[in-house]
Amino acid sequence: MGFSEKVLRTLIVEDEASFRRIFKEKLEAIFPSMVIYEAAEGNEAIRKVDTLKPELVFMDIRLPGEDGIQLTRRIKTNYPTTKIIFITGFDSPDYRKEAIRAGGSCYLLKQSLDHVQIEQLVKSLVQ
Repeated sequence: MGFSEKVLRTLIVEDEASFRRIFKEKLEAIFPSMVIYEAAEGNEAIRKVDTLKPELVFMDIRLPGEDGIQLTRRIKTNYPTTKIIFITGFDSPDYRKEAIRAGGSCYLLKQSLDHVQIEQLVKSLVQ
C-alpha cells in the first residue's frame, strides 16, 4: 500500500471555522484517503483524541480555554506517538520554542501554508 492509499486519521484543532474548513479542503485535495475530524476548542479536542486516536493533529496555538501548547502536553502524555503540527498566525520565537518543547513536531505559519509544503511534511512525519 502506497502512502496515497494509507488511511490517516487527522484532527484539526482550530477555533476559526472558516480557516478550519479551507484547511480541511486543502488536506482532502492532497490526501484523498485521509479521514479528517475537527475541533473548535480544547475540551472537544481532548474528547476526539481519546475517542478517535488520530495519528496526526494540526493544532492552533491560541484557542478558547486551554491553549494549543497545554493541549499538546496532555495529548503527548497519553498518546506519545501522535504527531502534532502547530499551525498559527503568530510568528513568535517564544511560541515556537514552547510548541516544540511541548512535543510538537513542527511549527507552521498559516499565511505561508502551501500544498507542497503540507504534503512533504505530512509524508515525512507519518511514513
